[in-house]
Amino acid sequence: MNILKYIPWGVVDQCVDQVLTCRLTTLCVQGISRGLTAIGVPENHTPDAEQILLSFTAIVVTLFSYWYWLGRKHLRNRKELEVKLNKAQQIVRDLEEKLLSLESSDLHTINEGKEIRIWMDGAFDMMHYGHMNAFRKGRALGTKLIVGVNSDETITQCKGSPVMNDEERLQCVKGCKFVDEVVSGVPYIMNDEYLQWVIKEYNIDYVVHGDDPCIVDGKDVYESAQKMGKYLTIPRTEGISTTDIVGRMLLMTRSHHSSSFSENLDDEEDVTKQLAIRNADAESDLTPGFDRKSDFLTTSHIIRLFGAGVKAPGSNARVVYVAGSWDMFHSGHVALLEKARKYGDYVIAGVHSDAVVNSHRGLNYPLMNMHERSLSVLGCKYVDDVLLDAPYVITKMMVASLRIVAVVRGTVQPEGERWDPVDAEYRTSDTNLTPPVYPFERDPYALPRDMGILHVVPSSNDLTAPVIVDRIHAQRERYMEKFSRKKVQEDQYYDNLYGETGKSSEAVSGGTVLDKQRGGKLSGAAATAAAAVGMSYKKSQ
Repeated sequence: MNILKYIPWGVVDQCVDQVLTCRLTTLCVQGISRGLTAIGVPENHTPDAEQILLSFTAIVVTLFSYWYWLGRKHLRNRKELEVKLNKAQQIVRDLEEKLLSLESSDLHTINEGKEIRIWMDGAFDMMHYGHMNAFRKGRALGTKLIVGVNSDETITQCKGSPVMNDEERLQCVKGCKFVDEVVSGVPYIMNDEYLQWVIKEYNIDYVVHGDDPCIVDGKDVYESAQKMGKYLTIPRTEGISTTDIVGRMLLMTRSHHSSSFSENLDDEEDVTKQLAIRNADAESDLTPGFDRKSDFLTTSHIIRLFGAGVKAPGSNARVVYVAGSWDMFHSGHVALLEKARKYGDYVIAGVHSDAVVNSHRGLNYPLMNMHERSLSVLGCKYVDDVLLDAPYVITKMMVASLRIVAVVRGTVQPEGERWDPVDAEYRTSDTNLTPPVYPFERDPYALPRDMGILHVVPSSNDLTAPVIVDRIHAQRERYMEKFSRKKVQEDQYYDNLYGETGKSSEAVSGGTVLDKQRGGKLSGAAATAAAAVGMSYKKSQ
């Protein structure tokens, strides 16, 4: 059918004439003519109004035709690709979660599903995320991790009294999510007879220790395990150690809330009232060059490894929220989180930022930065997830977004707070009593208290970061001497690892390294787990 005969050409001609004679068209034609003339085009070759209109119409028709015939198809294809991309990204996320869940699940041998039992032992004094990471690596080589905790008595005999007592250290180890069983009263130095008894009594398949040698009186403590072919080593967690933490606490002055530095390190004031010295100066009696900043490199990889198995709360989950600084994560924290779990089935621990902790507890604190503190909390088996940089004041939006049904806090607060959120009268945990007075700022627990979801639970002990600092400074001279000695050893370790060639073959990241010179070979779950997590290990025969 010829549709051209239906077009009202007379009307079209009138419209074209009006467009050609309008002032706007005239100005456009003049402007184009001047522009072409300016670049050397002869005047008799410049387009008139009809030619310009025809060109403009051709361009419009071409663009419209392209969009109608091809553009819409491209849009459809783009939407289809976006849908496919979203599906692919979801598949990748699901696969990542499944891979990470291997960290929190029992790994079995391919053929028999035999349980592989791993033994680790140590003092674990002032337990930190470096210890937890060692537990994670050790457990990844088997299916069950049994941890022996050295007794106060044997530690004292060998190297002086520990900062934390037996019960405090045991509770921290028991609270780690990577640990399956805990054995107390283990001697600091295990002789062959005791090690043989441990292997037999607890059905141990492999004894695991860090890659630094454990030599006592010229003899390797784990020599008998090596001869039995039951000894494995794991690389240490770089950038963190008990020595490093002790050094941070020793680098403190005596005026906790002062706005200026105190240079009198022999002042007899309470050692918890101190101001941080960020860099050791010429007058410092510690190892020159040591400062309080952390050398630990927090990557998303290590956070994901610690968060392996973390899942979002279900639709019917009863979410419990516990906030704090969690500085120097200790047995008091573990006990509080264990009690918090009784108020629901999903515990979220809020970790305050360094700035928030610093503003309320003085320039000495926090001793550990937010990433370090978050890893320690993530390693606790009573915690399901961590809220980084948690708001100091609990808000209505926060309660609604996280679906919080209970907010829990303890009764013990670190000395030096600008105010004590739990006063003596309020420690009865009766939330109907008159709330404490907050002279400096808003009550961070006002909303949950008004909503009736605040629960104040009695703290199991009086441990706080300042109390731990007190214990260190009570034996300052001994710890200074010990710190200086250990610091030299650690520097030598890192010099050998990175400063010399051929010394760091077992510290390869992202792969499994077997000490082929010894002919070692892992079987079953140990090899499977090591390959899964990219573990560097070696076996002695």
